[in-house]
Amino acid sequence: MADHRPEAAIVPTERGGHATELARQAVADGCDLVMAFGGDGTMNEVAQALLNTPATLALLPCGSGNGLARHLGIPLDPAAALALLLTGRPRAIDAGFADNRPFFVVAGLGFEAEIAQRFSLLTKRGFTGYLRTSAAAWWNYVAQEYAITPADGARHAHRAFTLAVANCNQYGNEARIAPRAEVDDGLLDLTAVPPLNVFNAAPLLLTLFRGTLDRCRHVPQFRATKFTVERPAPGPLHTDGEVHEAGARVEFTVRPRCLRVLVPAR
Repeated sequence: MADHRPEAAIVPTERGGHATELARQAVADGCDLVMAFGGDGTMNEVAQALLNTPATLALLPCGSGNGLARHLGIPLDPAAALALLLTGRPRAIDAGFADNRPFFVVAGLGFEAEIAQRFSLLTKRGFTGYLRTSAAAWWNYVAQEYAITPADGARHAHRAFTLAVANCNQYGNEARIAPRAEVDDGLLDLTAVPPLNVFNAAPLLLTLFRGTLDRCRHVPQFRATKFTVERPAPGPLHTDGEVHEAGARVEFTVRPRCLRVLVPAR
């Protein structure tokens, strides 16, 4: 009797960017399903190689935040995530771009880019490590001035502690920075968190994890197909937690439904 089970190869990454090379080669070899085993950084590397291809991305999430997996309802339990290979369905989602660097969860400037940079240097990560890093840096971080111009051309000036441009609704760990964001609406959601102090820090953190940040009138939020963000000087930019140096002017755009992701059938 013939064995009709599909074949699969497990290939470990050896350096930053290697997952993109491996995924690109898999597509060239005719693979129609490529699984990323890791966090949002690994997912990003694999996903960018699958953009505008027939291949579908499957996720086995095991990172610090797993923002995209949580948004899409992909189980964090490895056995349940693997079961989707048999029971899941492909869903087309958008990709955001920050100065032509793709992101699928969140890209950002300000405090979150600073923390992403520090977090990348830790030998032991995880949610508690992220909180410790954030708490240590909070006292010395100075909010910046930003000029935000959405696609409609209206210019908005805001002083912000951190500025997030989201494709999905959260950073990960259910920290919903853009509660109304959807991954397939052809739009990006920008949230500019105002300067923090001893009085507003705890309430804002609470609304972040309750998923009610969109109800805060003093937190500027925008939704558009494109944003131009200007700041006083060049500095770090993160895309799904990976840090890059960027200029004083950063362009954020969206490419609708250009990536297929395997999600639960219901």
